[in-house]
Amino acid sequence: MARIAVIGAGAGALAAAARLAVAGHRVAVYERTETYGGALRRRERDGFVFDTGPGLLPLPAVYRDLFVKTGREPLEECVELVQADPSSHHVFADGTRVSLPNASRAGVVSAVEEALGADAARRWGDFLVRAREAWDRARRPLLEEPLWPNWEVLAEREPYPAVPHRRRLRLRKAATLAEVGEWELRDPRLRALLESHALAFGLDPRTTPASAAVLPYMEHAFGTWYVRGGLRELARAMYERCLARRVEFRFGAEVTAVREKDGRAAGVELADGTAVEADLVVAGVGPGLLERMCGTRLRGEGEVPARREGASRTTVLLALRGTRPENTPHRTVVHTRDRAAELDALSGGGLPAEPTVTVLRPDDPALVPDAAHEAVTVTAVTPSGADGVGEFAQRMVTAAARAVPDLRDRLLWHEVRTPQEVARETGAEGGAVPAPALAAADGRFLHASNTTRLPGLFTVGGWSHPGGGLPHAGMSGALVAGLIVEGPDFRGSQ
Repeated sequence: MARIAVIGAGAGALAAAARLAVAGHRVAVYERTETYGGALRRRERDGFVFDTGPGLLPLPAVYRDLFVKTGREPLEECVELVQADPSSHHVFADGTRVSLPNASRAGVVSAVEEALGADAARRWGDFLVRAREAWDRARRPLLEEPLWPNWEVLAEREPYPAVPHRRRLRLRKAATLAEVGEWELRDPRLRALLESHALAFGLDPRTTPASAAVLPYMEHAFGTWYVRGGLRELARAMYERCLARRVEFRFGAEVTAVREKDGRAAGVELADGTAVEADLVVAGVGPGLLERMCGTRLRGEGEVPARREGASRTTVLLALRGTRPENTPHRTVVHTRDRAAELDALSGGGLPAEPTVTVLRPDDPALVPDAAHEAVTVTAVTPSGADGVGEFAQRMVTAAARAVPDLRDRLLWHEVRTPQEVARETGAEGGAVPAPALAAADGRFLHASNTTRLPGLFTVGGWSHPGGGLPHAGMSGALVAGLIVEGPDFRGSQ
């Protein structure tokens, strides 16, 4: 039985802590803020309740597995999961709309045909077949196993089977997501649909590898879910599972250093000067902060460098008078009318004049004071560390009004959540939000492995393999627990 110190109480850290405690280890979590959950926070005001981080849960199987492996009560007995159907509703630049059903490839293709025509449906259906092949090729080494020592294989191999196209008198294959959209999908609305899955993580589709095709495939194949009461309830359930497994929590306990003894991690030091001894340390913090805690580089020559860059998000919380209309989609993506200008602004560190926004309108009585009100969140990608988002937030509301035509007339009040607030809650520099790991592109979209050059120090959460997003954070917890319990030869659950 080892003493394990966990730095941070985000989703990946909680997942690792619960699994390690079940394996018989003594686990203590040190969290600098006064609560658990990382980005899974909520804001309550005047009877309204809002998720301030993720609002939907893809791939719930990751957390079902966590709860099965750590106790008798399955996930569904700890939270109420509801399929978001349709999975998403899209408002395109020309005003065309399409609602995509949840977890149904055939249903998605049928919906595209009804809204955009038979040719568009055929192209999207053929694309999903190729995206599935990319998923089958990349899923296990990219998501379910510790990062291979010969990770260059993932960096060099493009799993997406792009269709050859004649470009400038020779055949070429799409190497980026934007090229997949331009050469294989062609319809500007399909291109917007495809690229929005990368943009949601702050990725520029013009430089994002074609392997990002797995992102829309995952949504269409495995569905999107909502947790009653908001996704903060998932964090609460994970925290309670940790307590049930005798994990110790210390809140308001900022870790300032990782202690080293005889060339191994030997515990942590807190801001108040307390020294905590431990046999192993699991860090759920960003790479820059962790290296400052260790006072040294943690990645050696030939290893995947830790990703540090990432866009942030601005979220506007809207308290509306009036009942939520029946059959309102839970999630609507309102696409910008000038995608090139939006991407140019974001890549240059600026705020776009007209952003693509995601509008969440949950059908959940627990989020409103009564049935005569509605709680709505509007989110847009923002450069990390961006200041002066007040005017930008108003542009977000204007864009959202394309999905909620009477929005401003119904508005009681609104609050803006900035990248600085994301930084305060998560500890990520500039409020950056990590993206999932992607294959190809010379490894630029991979995340550093869960092991480090310092023996006994492991990394977990969105800034380590396999990257950002709630499912990936949960996977990282499983991988770190496996590496600790079964040793360096652990190759993932079978």
